[in-house]
Amino acid sequence: MAKLQRENVIRAALALLDEVGAEGLTTRKLAERLHVQQPALYWHFKNKRELLDALAEAMLAENHLHSLPRAGEDWRSFLAANARSFRRALLARRDGARIHAGTRPGGEPSAAARAQVRLLCEAGFTSRDAVLALAAISHYTVGAALEQQMAEEAGRPADGGLLRDYDQAGPDAAFEFGIETLIAGLERRVSRAAADSRSASSGSAPTAGRSPPRTRPR
Repeated sequence: MAKLQRENVIRAALALLDEVGAEGLTTRKLAERLHVQQPALYWHFKNKRELLDALAEAMLAENHLHSLPRAGEDWRSFLAANARSFRRALLARRDGARIHAGTRPGGEPSAAARAQVRLLCEAGFTSRDAVLALAAISHYTVGAALEQQMAEEAGRPADGGLLRDYDQAGPDAAFEFGIETLIAGLERRVSRAAADSRSASSGSAPTAGRSPPRTRPR
């Protein structure tokens, strides 16, 4: 029998995921799908966690089409487009958000991650704030996709009370509202930091935690 290839394991696991969901995805079922014994899977993945990490990476590789900033792209436009692309990749697979939740890339940061941080730093973010901004949007996107997929799986009926407007707007509109709000908050933060930096360089730094005084119009 030919040696089991890592890529074949991943493709079979993704197909099985679409059929049975995250709860039904077991190494036993995966081995049966590949017509091998379970120990054969451990040649490529030491445990199920490693397999799930690989599935999360594969889902993004095949469907996340806006992970890199494009030439001349404004940071706000990139963050919105990146989040939409990320969400589409998670929703393209059954329980995609659940598989991705909790994963963390190992090794050195990817070229995409470095490019994203660089874009934000060039816009005035500190490297720390750039990383935290990207993490906040990633967490929001995964959470929104997870809520949507779990609601669809459960067949939750529309609410006739307080959530009526939310149900009528739909998950796409709710997601867009959240992304716009996050980006608006980041814009205010980086603008405030830039203003504080200019004040400090001119020798009139504002008191920590307070806005610089405003002069009245004359």
